[in-house]
Amino acid sequence: MVSGKNQISRNIVVSGGARGIGRALSRYLLEAGHRVYIFDIDEDELKYTTTTHLSQYHREGKVDSAVCNLRDVEDIRSKVATAAKFFNQKIDVLINNGGIASPQWSEGKTMEDPSTYKEWQAYIETNLTAPFAMSQACIPYMKFRADDGNTGAHTSPNAGPCIIHIGSFRAHQSDPNQEGYASSKAGQLGLMHSMAISLGPLGIRVNLIAPGRVKVAHESREGDENETDWEGQISEKDVDDHPTNRAGRPKDIADAALYLIEAGFVTGQDITVDGGALRKKR
Repeated sequence: MVSGKNQISRNIVVSGGARGIGRALSRYLLEAGHRVYIFDIDEDELKYTTTTHLSQYHREGKVDSAVCNLRDVEDIRSKVATAAKFFNQKIDVLINNGGIASPQWSEGKTMEDPSTYKEWQAYIETNLTAPFAMSQACIPYMKFRADDGNTGAHTSPNAGPCIIHIGSFRAHQSDPNQEGYASSKAGQLGLMHSMAISLGPLGIRVNLIAPGRVKVAHESREGDENETDWEGQISEKDVDDHPTNRAGRPKDIADAALYLIEAGFVTGQDITVDGGALRKKR
C-alpha cells in the first residue's frame, strides 16, 4: 500500500519527475517514507513540484531536484553526482521514468515523411539511451561493495538496490504511426533483460513497469491551478477498452514501483499495468 510507511527509508532518483507519472511517483515514494531526488528538463515545472507541490518534504530535506537534459550524457553524469551528494554517496533505487511520452509522430506525420528521422533520433536518445546512461552513472553509488560478501549483504532479508525502467505496453501493441515510440519502448525491454543479468553480481535488481493508458493531466502545475481531477479525464472509450472499466491512475504505477522496490526475489521482469487492455480483443 502506498499509504503505509516502509520499514527502510531508501534514497531514490526519479527522472522526468516534474509532472505526470513521475510527479506522482515522487509524491507516493515520499509518502512511503523514502527520500527522493528528481530530474527534469522543465525548470519551471520542476521548481514548482519540488518547492510547492512537495513543499512539506522539501522543508524537511527529504526531496530535492536538478534540471537535467536526458539527451546529454555529460549532464546526466554530473547531475547523478549531485544527487549522490544529497544522499551521502548512496543511491538505493533509480527509476528511469523520463522520456518522450507522445506516442505518435508530430503533426499527423507518417514514417514516410523524411522529417520523422529527427523525431526518431529524439525517441531513441531520450527513451532508450538515457535510461542506459542514467543507470551507468548510478551504478557506482548502488552496487554492493567488496566487503559486503563478508557481512552477508547478498543474503540480507532486505531487498537491496534496484533499477526500474518505466516502459510502455506499446512495446507489445501499437497503433498507427508509433514506430519511434514503440521501438524505443521495446528496446527498453532488451535493456532491462540484459541489465538484470549483468548487474546481478553487483546485487542490483532490474525490472520494468509498462503502463497502459494512464490519465495524468491533473499531475501538473496547470492541473493544480485548474483543479483538474482524474475522474474528469475518463472517457467512454477508456471504459470500453479496459476490462477494469477505467483508464489508469498514476497511483497504479506507484503501487507497482513500491512493490518492486521491496521484491528482493524479482528481477528481469516486465510488469504490465494496463487494465487488461492487451488481453481484450479490439
